[in-house]
Amino acid sequence: MTADPPSDLFPYFRTLNDVPATVNWAEFFGNTQPVELDIGCGRGLFLFNSTEAHPETNFLGLELDYTEGRRGARRLQKREFPNGRVIGGDAHEFLRTRVAAHSVSRAHVYFPDPWWKRRHRKRRLYNEHFVDLLSKVVMHGGEVHSWTDVEEYFGVISGLMNHHADFEVLPAPVPKAPAHDMDYLTSFHRRRTLDGANTYTGCWRRK
Repeated sequence: MTADPPSDLFPYFRTLNDVPATVNWAEFFGNTQPVELDIGCGRGLFLFNSTEAHPETNFLGLELDYTEGRRGARRLQKREFPNGRVIGGDAHEFLRTRVAAHSVSRAHVYFPDPWWKRRHRKRRLYNEHFVDLLSKVVMHGGEVHSWTDVEEYFGVISGLMNHHADFEVLPAPVPKAPAHDMDYLTSFHRRRTLDGANTYTGCWRRK
């Protein structure tokens, strides 16, 4: 991870240092459309497909790995999508310090790193603090969508979300059969599906 993004990707890629203490979405995107977050956007397949399919919605990807985040941003830049952006940096910090309360219509968290070794599990994205942050930024009536290929981790995720006082469980989405090679939720989802892995899906509404 490096300190500064290359200027040729601005405004499609920025770091936490490039955005104010509280992001004004209308100024950030140049419009007043609803905002959805793709937390841990990786190479940006979901971000790209969603931005293209839903021009009436703004999508912001958050990615700790600057190299991956820039790849996703470059996809958006090539198509000059005005409603897709990527911010490089820690998602916990961004949600805690940069996002106004109840200003996000949906949060998407797809295939977060399971950190397999027990001593590393404290690094997992999902914990009580993260779910509290989701409760803070997602608007009332908004949604959180999360998928993983790890059954044990899905048990952790669903346990945290199902028992949080601010969320109610919605019917789990059913993954559709892909129509082509890019018709997967993420690049990781494509690879794991082709490997025969199961996918565990969850959806929750902010009360």
